[in-house]
Amino acid sequence: MVAHVGDFGLAKFLYACQVDGVETPSSSIGIKGTVGYVAPEYGMGSEASMAGDVYSFGILLLEMFIRKRPTDSMFNDGLTIHEFAMKALPQKVIEIVDPLLLLEVRTNNSKNRCGDGRGGIEECLVALITIGVLCSMKSPIDRTLEMRNVVAKLCAAREAFLSVYDLM
Repeated sequence: MVAHVGDFGLAKFLYACQVDGVETPSSSIGIKGTVGYVAPEYGMGSEASMAGDVYSFGILLLEMFIRKRPTDSMFNDGLTIHEFAMKALPQKVIEIVDPLLLLEVRTNNSKNRCGDGRGGIEECLVALITIGVLCSMKSPIDRTLEMRNVVAKLCAAREAFLSVYDLM
């Protein structure tokens, strides 16, 4: 399974449907999205919501850095990509992040001002994995971040990373 662009923004699309100025109700029949990326509440018949989009984005963010799909065979017996990432925070994040990503960062930035750059990389990865975990909380009530806050946090992590490597 692969996340599709169509998995995000469902809430906006469904709530924006209007006929003659009157909102039309969205259907709650079936799961709205790709297995592994769809918010848990959709499986219980909940309507599409912005919180569901935040969940899907969080799962995708975790997948990008961990390089494991939420449907990977390692996620069984109740273990999810969310729980896997949450257990690693903050001390073991380096252990769960895709080693090829770390190698690429270290190779491309071998002459940075912070020795091996491990501290800067770790701080950035902890921030990114934390954002993914906060976005992918099981309950929509626990997903306190809105996408504008997520973007701000991602930009802050990017700025911190770039400043460590004098790339700004």
